[in-house]
Amino acid sequence: MSDKEMRAVYCETLIKLAENDKRICVVEADLMKASGTMPFKTKYPDRGIDVGVAEANLVGISAGLSVVGKIPFAATFGCFASRRCYDQFFLSANYARLNVKLVGTDPGVSAAYNGGTHMPFEDIGLMRLIPGLTIFEPSDPVSLEKLVIISAEYYGCTYMRLHRKSIAAIYKPEETFSLGKGKLLQDGKDVTIIALGAVMVPEAIKAAQSLEKQGVSAAVIDILSVKPLDRELVLDYAAKTGRIVTAENHQVNCGLGSAVAELCSVERPTPIAMIGVHDEFGQVGTQKWLQEYYGLTAADIEKQALRLLK
Repeated sequence: MSDKEMRAVYCETLIKLAENDKRICVVEADLMKASGTMPFKTKYPDRGIDVGVAEANLVGISAGLSVVGKIPFAATFGCFASRRCYDQFFLSANYARLNVKLVGTDPGVSAAYNGGTHMPFEDIGLMRLIPGLTIFEPSDPVSLEKLVIISAEYYGCTYMRLHRKSIAAIYKPEETFSLGKGKLLQDGKDVTIIALGAVMVPEAIKAAQSLEKQGVSAAVIDILSVKPLDRELVLDYAAKTGRIVTAENHQVNCGLGSAVAELCSVERPTPIAMIGVHDEFGQVGTQKWLQEYYGLTAADIEKQALRLLK
């Protein structure tokens, strides 16, 4: 499963689940081609629902499907899944204690040419405020497949950030996952890099490799879930290395950096550097250019790790 389009993995996984579970539904807001779920609609036309360009209705219909026992996976661009239908998701799905799996595609700079209006740097921050909501972001095709399956088995609302483009596999197919648990990709003793998602986890790995050449031992954690945060893993490595760099394709305010800082400030005060967007809007550009502009590269992670070591 190396270097595979993430949206294809998402759809294939849902088709496999639907073969044995008639409760699985796909709900889209006129973006089945963009989300890659057209094959699901073709195979299960009665369970592939397109509500049109009406994101609030996307969530409302999904809530209704949940009420009658279905498991709806509702997807749209992350900007719409968070900002446009926030109240419906907050009340109709979460407050009602239902089982809606909301998916926000093209998170952060992966929106690229769709530009600032479609570039969600704030979706995690909004979703973190919803009581009891599980928020996660797969980093490769393997973690995506496994976490979609786990979220289908879990009763409760979830929010998944889905990178649509091709990503190289980080994990072996036999790797196991749990909602709310991170993965230690590389051990280290000098500094810990805690990264989230398909954009930043590969950059964290590159940064650790470069640091190693300079004699710096960097641990790399793929945190996978922002809420619940893997408290034990974060605190263990805060104690072990005494320095943390967080890396996210999101605003550092109210995102992963904030979540780690909130935890450590109470449980184990630790010097922390935050790689992410710093109070800025999105804009049009290639993903590579956008990562460089906002400081979301391996070089930026490396620079902050060395700064902490000084």
